[in-house]
Amino acid sequence: MKKEILEKINKFTRRDFTEEELYTFSVILCDNEIDRDGERFSDAALSTLSTMFVGKTGIFDHKPSTSNQTARIYDTEIITDDSRTTKNGEAYKYLKASAYMVRTDDNKNLIAEIDGGIKKEVSISCSAASRICSVCGRDRSKGSCGHTVGKKYGGRICHTILDNISDAYEWSFVAVPAQVNAGVTKKYSEDNSGKAPAAEIPETAEICREIRQLAYFDGGDEGVEKAINAMKGKDAQELEELKKSYKLRLKQHKTEVQLADDKGAEKLSQYRL
Repeated sequence: MKKEILEKINKFTRRDFTEEELYTFSVILCDNEIDRDGERFSDAALSTLSTMFVGKTGIFDHKPSTSNQTARIYDTEIITDDSRTTKNGEAYKYLKASAYMVRTDDNKNLIAEIDGGIKKEVSISCSAASRICSVCGRDRSKGSCGHTVGKKYGGRICHTILDNISDAYEWSFVAVPAQVNAGVTKKYSEDNSGKAPAAEIPETAEICREIRQLAYFDGGDEGVEKAINAMKGKDAQELEELKKSYKLRLKQHKTEVQLADDKGAEKLSQYRL
């Protein structure tokens, strides 16, 4: 852990903590993609949120209580992925946050679940003073404009643009977030083969999630653990090949699996990934 990271974290602590005492991880809080509720954040909103979320606590299921606090954000950054465009035809941008926890006996299982991809999806709680119609520019918070969210006008999907963020409250681990791509990110380190690390972008994270789901049906918890090790050092194309191999194996076993789609239609009832 770099010295600069420890310095940022220790700004929130009563004493200086060492690297061995801390656990850190990255999480995608939100982005500029149109979400399941037909809303998206403006670039200005993402910029404001990047400042407001520094120091904010992470909880579970948006239930604010002291006992429910799990982690705290110590840094944020807005990342632009020029290789991807949103449904609105813009360059994809997301707000990435770095969070920390103090390692204790009580949270060692949570840390294992985060590393294993079990605790992954997150959702944020904030307040937007403006809710702008993408078609006519009218503020929906001041009244209806007659345009229907989800319907196409001039070839583009009508949605609501969240702007003028007035406050950011917390971020939570949830089962199904409103924003499809929000969640804990995983960064693979370069291995001795010289291969470039897998990109820390939502597309790759989605492939990894699907592989973990398939691996669970193939071998349960032990299968997931093996899949996580198998994914290390692989790029997006290699991950796709690994996913195909799991699908073929399950087909040979005559096991049908319905993965969660991008609308959040979760078919798995016992093991949520």
